[in-house]
Amino acid sequence: MGRIGRAKIAIIGSGNIGGILAYHATSRKLGDIVLYDIVEGRPQGKSIDISAAAREDEFDLRIVGTNDYADLKGSNIVVITAGATRRPGMSRSDLVHINSKIMKEVSEGIKKFAPNSYIIVVSNPLDAMVTLCQRYTGFPHHKVMGMAGVLDSARFATFIAWELGISVRDINATVLGGHGDSMVPIVRFANVNGIPVTELLERKYKGDKSHAKKVMDQLVERTQTAGGEVVKLLKDGSAFFSPASSILTMIEAIIQDQKRLMSASAYLTGQFGVYGYYVGVPCIIGAEGVEQIVEFTMNEEEKIMFDKSVAAVQELINSLNDPPNAA
Repeated sequence: MGRIGRAKIAIIGSGNIGGILAYHATSRKLGDIVLYDIVEGRPQGKSIDISAAAREDEFDLRIVGTNDYADLKGSNIVVITAGATRRPGMSRSDLVHINSKIMKEVSEGIKKFAPNSYIIVVSNPLDAMVTLCQRYTGFPHHKVMGMAGVLDSARFATFIAWELGISVRDINATVLGGHGDSMVPIVRFANVNGIPVTELLERKYKGDKSHAKKVMDQLVERTQTAGGEVVKLLKDGSAFFSPASSILTMIEAIIQDQKRLMSASAYLTGQFGVYGYYVGVPCIIGAEGVEQIVEFTMNEEEKIMFDKSVAAVQELINSLNDPPNAA
């Protein structure tokens, strides 16, 4: 009897996110791992270290560290974390021309050696990098997606949980739009097992709706700037634990065909009035990647915020077609 196949997950970039993702993907028994990096020794060292955790964490999976794109052959899912990270004072858009060169090389490697894979892009600026990856690979749009909305929604839920003193596991929160300071937390959808967060805030502040709204506005703003908050505190890097966790959610949805509804950067063909751009929207993620984009009717305030966020994405994408002159 032949061996029953299992998933192969390639991770491009073995830095903080890549290393943690590789470890948790194996500990959750999601599949064999290929950890790629241009730095010789780094992915090999991390693969050996993770492999040595197999006995205690009870997994029997193969982890390979490599500097050769050829080792991506046969990958079902490729996660791209490679690229420069933000430093204090930098915006995500500051990275666009640095990371666009890296994305071109990575995409060409994936296209050559893993042409049947699904791609999850994590590199910043997220929406621009997803766009470039799809352009360079030529893969169908539903097979190339960006991880941002899962993370942004998790951050929103976390800040709500802290404010209310309630388990974050019971909080539902949704963040849409571009992965930047103009992202759009959907306040009216935020709830604790169906109970609106706005109502719970009003109760906490004894019916003072004005103060409750002020607190919610602060939660929204903190969500929008959470990535920068972490960068400022770390001083020499950006978030990595929570992005890795969010990527795992997307990988599981694809490998296990979960049909999960989550926010992801997906290509729009008219949904929410947007044509031809990758933007964070509610998606059904399953074995065919982005299987469906779920639309809903936005109220006036949400639509204004969403359109502003889309405009920021469009400006960033347009800048890719007009790179600055070389020095």
